[in-house]
Amino acid sequence: MILLDGKALAAKVKEEVRAQAALLPRKPGLAVILVGNDPASRVYVTSKRKDCEACGIYSEEYALLESTTQEELLELVAELNGRPDLDGILVQLPLPRHLDESAVLEAIAPEKDVDGFHPVSAGNLLIGRPGFLPCTPAGVMAMLDEYGIDPAGKRAVVVGRSNIVGKPMALLLLRRDATVTLCHSKTPELGELCRQADILVSAAGRRGLITGDMVKEGAAVVDVAMNRDEAGKLCGDVVFAEAAARAAWITPVPGGVGPMTRAMLMKNTLLAAQNRQKAH
Repeated sequence: MILLDGKALAAKVKEEVRAQAALLPRKPGLAVILVGNDPASRVYVTSKRKDCEACGIYSEEYALLESTTQEELLELVAELNGRPDLDGILVQLPLPRHLDESAVLEAIAPEKDVDGFHPVSAGNLLIGRPGFLPCTPAGVMAMLDEYGIDPAGKRAVVVGRSNIVGKPMALLLLRRDATVTLCHSKTPELGELCRQADILVSAAGRRGLITGDMVKEGAAVVDVAMNRDEAGKLCGDVVFAEAAARAAWITPVPGGVGPMTRAMLMKNTLLAAQNRQKAH
């Protein structure tokens, strides 16, 4: 069984980004907006700032109060859209409940949508045009490539249908010629479907959902979820020890997909800067 080491690959990706960013006439620029004081979001934003420093990317952080109105947030996004020194805008999710997430994401200029969540980015992915890919699914594909796991002709099962991970993950696997089944909380016979998967990706956010008997012998198992167990330790959807006994490749949690998500954000920010500098 081979452990898919996201940490090592993320370091490699960030080093490539740093080398390419250094060739540009000016540093790529990223603005990160954080609304409210969600502790997990704060940790992510701090990590992203460190990633930017490591990659030679200029970053600005906007920490807004929980009470920020929709109008104030949209005004800030509009202002950042107009800044020529900023190539990417990232709004840290989830937003406080009184804010309209869709409207905020749609307000970001598509050419600065480094998270890959704008309807234009989603549409480009669906019809196979080049564009920004959502960072987590893109990170999973980079891991499969790094370890020589070719999706072509394989059966892939994705558990979870979110716009951020599940749906784009299924599309990226489909684009690479896998036969894809997209499962969710209403799927009957989940175990039976998972057992058919050569590549099994779980992003349901339910601890212990994927047990060893749901894993096909010799499969690649990618655990995207970040849950906590009774002791407060980070864990995924997959019962790791059970699945590892049957899988040929498996991601750890933490240290698997998480670092790759952040590395792909750096890659998208570099791409946005390259695109802008080509256009001008």
